[in-house]
Amino acid sequence: MIVSKNKDQRIDLTRFKFIVKGLGVGLIVGFVVSLFRFFIEVGLHYALIAYHYMRSHPIYIIPWALLMLVIALINSRLIKKDPDIMGSGIPQVEGQLAGEMEMNWWSVLWRKWVGGVLAIASGLFLGREGPSIQLGAAVGQGFAEKTNHKGVGRRVLIAGGAAAGLSAAFNAPIASSLFVLEEVYHNFSPLIWTTALSSAIASDFISMNFFGLTPVLHLHYFESFPIKYYFLLIFLGIFLGFLGKLYSYMTLNIDKVYAKIKWLPRNWDSVVPLLMVIPLGLIWPQVLGGGNSVVLGISHFWSSIAILIALFAVRLIFSTISYGSGLPGGIFLPILTLGAIVGALFGKVCVAMGLMPEKLVINCVIYSMAGYFACIGKAPFTAILLITEMVGSLSHLMPLAVVSLIAYTVTDIMRERPIYEAMLDALLPEKEEEAETSTFQDRIEIPVFAGSFLQDKSVRDFQWPKECLLMAIRRGERELIPHGDTVIRSGDTLIILTSHENRAWIRHRIDQLAQAVHEKKQLAK
Repeated sequence: MIVSKNKDQRIDLTRFKFIVKGLGVGLIVGFVVSLFRFFIEVGLHYALIAYHYMRSHPIYIIPWALLMLVIALINSRLIKKDPDIMGSGIPQVEGQLAGEMEMNWWSVLWRKWVGGVLAIASGLFLGREGPSIQLGAAVGQGFAEKTNHKGVGRRVLIAGGAAAGLSAAFNAPIASSLFVLEEVYHNFSPLIWTTALSSAIASDFISMNFFGLTPVLHLHYFESFPIKYYFLLIFLGIFLGFLGKLYSYMTLNIDKVYAKIKWLPRNWDSVVPLLMVIPLGLIWPQVLGGGNSVVLGISHFWSSIAILIALFAVRLIFSTISYGSGLPGGIFLPILTLGAIVGALFGKVCVAMGLMPEKLVINCVIYSMAGYFACIGKAPFTAILLITEMVGSLSHLMPLAVVSLIAYTVTDIMRERPIYEAMLDALLPEKEEEAETSTFQDRIEIPVFAGSFLQDKSVRDFQWPKECLLMAIRRGERELIPHGDTVIRSGDTLIILTSHENRAWIRHRIDQLAQAVHEKKQLAK
């Protein structure tokens, strides 16, 4: 190592090493997720052919129903062996990075891959993006274990793998990196984002070699949205916010409906959507699947407002039923698809009322995808950047931001939580608030946001849990060694040393203590 005369100018290769490791993780994830995506597309293609054939040869409906039961049987066995493969996978990755839960990476990797292909390729309204994130995280965890990374290094590689998974699924590496930072890891640490970005770029490179350069949901539009019509975006954002509340409520409560089916074991709930999708496939096969074909062919559905209303109702109900069954499949793409339908519906209503020309309906479709995801996932920056990458134009940034911010604000006023965070809470069992012992010491990073209860407090004024040690405060690019008089500022990141198993408990305990200090001061006033 070369060292300069000034100690502070010492060369630090930590980020560079993790960028290289992130590239390695990204290349592996690119192959795993690209094959996952390829087999789903091939399977769905043949499923649609089968439905068209069964419409004129109904005798084959019986063997097709038996095939659906076989898929349900296989998935029930996979879920019984490893319940962590159920659903999207994003809440599980979020919980793993927060220290709330642990997973067997190899078990999750192959079971999620097989179960996801079978479930999504059968035509259910499930997305591949959530499972792709969990597959990527599993690869990152396996890479970390094989290279003897523990603690922070392990979490960095898991986060990098998660970003790579979404990038390979969507061909949007920048938005994928931001999604991991904004929604999954909740920390904009330079080490995290550089590793996530390198992994996302590497996996996107592999994915482009499989599927080409065109983004998954690339939509062609005629012109940028004129400023004189911007007042319509306000109503679109409000409309999306209320519909986002409806989607979250239905998705988070569908398990109560399944719970009423007493005679059916939880790991066999997949029988319900797999059999229910058959009549839908016979009647309206073009609406099946995660939603890619619906979004790309959205103009074929807006011939009448009634068709769009029916399409939204069908997609909303069956997306909820599909996800609630516990099958390995996500809600990421179904949310974007519902957003696109809402945008088309809103646009057609505006055209019918003479408020705007029909050529701008496709613009409303683009903006609604971002707004719907922003208010449900509570990740507006990811939503804006994701749609920008898909469309391939920066001219939409302003209207995307307007719709996303308004939709986000509507659900925030209604105190709606991010849907993946709410899903994670539903997965976690109730634990007693007590610390655990561990085999090794680990670090956690707690960001201090503007308005936080920790903001503008001296270190000595806070009663830190005895099971942890505040070892440093990162302020910008500097790391400060704290003492009693050090004032914690918004934008700081607290670096705390604790036992590995205690990470989640310490994070919750600090939140509780900070809340108590704030309430005490409020009472004193």
